[in-house]
Amino acid sequence: MCNWEQAWLAYELIENQKDKKYFESVYTQQNGVLVESALREIKTAAEKLFSITVRRGENREEAGLILELNPALNLGKEGYQITEEEDRIYIRAAKENGLLYGTFRLLLMVSSGKEITGISIREIPPNPVRMLNQWDNIDGSIERGYAGRSFFYENGKVCVTERIRDYARLLCSVGINGISINNVNVRNGAEWLISERHYKELEQISHIFAQYGISMYLCIDFAAPMTLGGLSCADPLKEEVKDWWEKKCGEIFGRLPNMGGFLVKADSEGRPGPFAYGRNHADGANMLARAVKPYGGTIIWRCFVYNCQQDWRDRRTDRACAGYDNFMPLDGKFDDNVILQIKNGPIDFQVREPVHPLFGGLQHTNQMLEVQIAQEYTGQQIDVCYLVPMWKEVLDFSTGCGKPEDTVADIISGRTFGQQRCGMAAVANTGRDANWTGHDLAGANLYGFGRLAFAPQLSAEEIASEWISLQISRDSDVNRSISDILLRSREVYEKYTAPLGIGFMVNPAHHYGPNPEGYEYSKWGTYHRADHLAVGVDRSAGGTGYSEQYFEKNAALFREKGTCPENLLLFFHRVPYTYRLHSGKTLIQHIYDSHFEGHEQVLQMQKDWELLEGRIPQHIFLRVKERFTRQAENSREWCDVINSFFYRKSMIPDEQGREIF
Repeated sequence: MCNWEQAWLAYELIENQKDKKYFESVYTQQNGVLVESALREIKTAAEKLFSITVRRGENREEAGLILELNPALNLGKEGYQITEEEDRIYIRAAKENGLLYGTFRLLLMVSSGKEITGISIREIPPNPVRMLNQWDNIDGSIERGYAGRSFFYENGKVCVTERIRDYARLLCSVGINGISINNVNVRNGAEWLISERHYKELEQISHIFAQYGISMYLCIDFAAPMTLGGLSCADPLKEEVKDWWEKKCGEIFGRLPNMGGFLVKADSEGRPGPFAYGRNHADGANMLARAVKPYGGTIIWRCFVYNCQQDWRDRRTDRACAGYDNFMPLDGKFDDNVILQIKNGPIDFQVREPVHPLFGGLQHTNQMLEVQIAQEYTGQQIDVCYLVPMWKEVLDFSTGCGKPEDTVADIISGRTFGQQRCGMAAVANTGRDANWTGHDLAGANLYGFGRLAFAPQLSAEEIASEWISLQISRDSDVNRSISDILLRSREVYEKYTAPLGIGFMVNPAHHYGPNPEGYEYSKWGTYHRADHLAVGVDRSAGGTGYSEQYFEKNAALFREKGTCPENLLLFFHRVPYTYRLHSGKTLIQHIYDSHFEGHEQVLQMQKDWELLEGRIPQHIFLRVKERFTRQAENSREWCDVINSFFYRKSMIPDEQGREIF
């Protein structure tokens, strides 16, 4: 008996059995690996949803569900269409991948209680790559993991279990087609994943993911020619280094046929890279790209590169500028099987930061958006924080790059500049907890990332409603109540934590809870520079110049206090506490009010959740209730610490006379 739940693939029994007729018999002439997975899923769903055993019929005319491949359909490799015709449901696609995605879409619609009679859906995912980045370590821990230990590794060994198969099912069901299965910080033995020591188990995992159309990637140590191969250097322009990687890639791809390629963190936060040899990122990435190219492989190169040994006294060096400064001069110099993976913002997954200026800036380079499902700075799966609205804001951001299709969503789909290798990636939030994500409501972020990457036109409201119906309850009133909690949760979290885009007022290292000066005099470059008069970093043209990395459409907004969006005001500007916002409030009063309001709104969400007792599964109710107790304590702490910090800096009292310490 497994000790984990099935999340949104639970397929709870349906009381209204009117769709049962479609699932009594399925017909297809296809027998490929992905079609077999689709047929298994139909069988599983029919048993759970309708208590029937589906038959694979030999007579097309007697089947209620028909899966057809038609290469002439203009649906690409992964698109599908679902229609009802003459009292049968047809799932059609040009390729097997599309049949599998179409099958899952139909089953999830039925499971959520949606109407399928008269169905007519045609969907083609615009993002070629839709990928999860696991940050699992080979000892079984997970960096920034908040849902238990890894189910991929334990004590230096690779684990092969049925849980990985269920994970592949979950990911495929929402359209994810790639996964890197180890931490980008490759250390403590993970360097040896690309060796005979682990190939047997990795081959088995690769095979599991292949059955669900998911390519497997490995994170590699750039210094592997030294750490594994015994070479004296890892200089990407040295012939012996190139030869070592070419032989190693032949070995890896020969043993792991479902390999998509490598994900690389280099010259970042102490990780080795080409800088050690006077080379640039294009030199490093292209050397690897040429080694994997004979096997159709891809190199995904992270752009999270900055000076992590900064002197806090230096007010000109700006961590926010670093990504653009490092990669813009290299635009067009990367091989066509290299993708630059760019975080949504220039700092580090904060609850609020501007969209990275590399989007739109890079016009001759494959690129993909990186977001973080794991809630490192957004509550760590203790505090509820539904992140899909944030990701929608990023996707909808107009870069002003001069093209008609200029949003981030346009760019990462390849529409804007004609790239073929691009898409979305996310740092995963899963672990061995029974519910996969620690906080049950954090499941909405995992589900939501996949759905949004596959269908960016969906709204945050639609995605939340879908997920609640699948994983918690089909009751419409319950759905509305939980949707309301999810949809306001990010704004509430933002209110009681770091104000107006300032970010990073967290405890160092573990990043949970308030510590307004925890990083203020550190090497990490995440400063707010609060004193007795003002707070914020001047990133305008007259400051660090970061605002000028944007095209003029956005630079004109960001560079002036009066036009800068107020939710980013302190990110771009140094602002006196007496400065009046559009609301008429002073900056300091806004800080006080928002923190008190945020805590009060957490208490209201807590009460709203408690009203659901008896209307949803009790184990989910109790687990989330416990998380709300912890969130209430955390929001109170944030409120008191941040308000006290700013009161003691400014000595300006709260106009409402509330207690500040």
